[in-house]
Amino acid sequence: MNIDINFNFYSDTPNGKDPDSYSPTLRSYHKILWSRELPNGSLFKLDESIPMRLHHKSELGEFVLSSDSIAHTYSNIKSTIDIIKKINAEELEKFVSLCSTIGGYIIFPSERINNQMTINGARGVNKKIRDRFDLTLECIRKYYKKEDSPLNKTFERYKQFFNLFDSFKEYVDFFLLQDLVTSDYSSIKYLIPFKSFENYPLPNDIEEYQLYKYNLSNFVSARSQRMNDLNK
Repeated sequence: MNIDINFNFYSDTPNGKDPDSYSPTLRSYHKILWSRELPNGSLFKLDESIPMRLHHKSELGEFVLSSDSIAHTYSNIKSTIDIIKKINAEELEKFVSLCSTIGGYIIFPSERINNQMTINGARGVNKKIRDRFDLTLECIRKYYKKEDSPLNKTFERYKQFFNLFDSFKEYVDFFLLQDLVTSDYSSIKYLIPFKSFENYPLPNDIEEYQLYKYNLSNFVSARSQRMNDLNK
């Protein structure tokens, strides 16, 4: 099965539901992309034996995983509504469509551990992250360096998953996230200026939102191309 990097997953999701759970094409694309060799040489083969999820079971362990959007437009939330009103409708629609293609999605473990939040849930509700994937990736970088971050306790619960990739570099390379890090993998290429997790994470004005949109669009497009090259 070939991957169409321009396919909008809302187009095969019933009644406007969340593609992460309900798009069969998105799940199939994840299965194709991430069923591949891990850094240790083992095959991370995924199957669709669990409805709306992906599943792996081997000597590495058992993992149940779900899709998660990493390209949020913040076009339907109260915090940014006044900013969104200033953007041309056609321009915004193009941005939303791009973020609904495969370059804007990743997989994380989906089973709760000790009835605590999953990674998907924690990064969404954490006020220092607000679903920004560049900030999530900074937390992942810190996790591999054994440094604290707003998501560290959550990541610790899923250390079996993160151990699959050995290092931050290997995690980035496996999930084709190279365009969101510097060439030496030491820093994140933030979508908007970042000083610390104490700062408000969302764009503060139209200029900052346009910068966010520009950088996120470039990242999604570049990652999509990496996926296309991988799938040839």
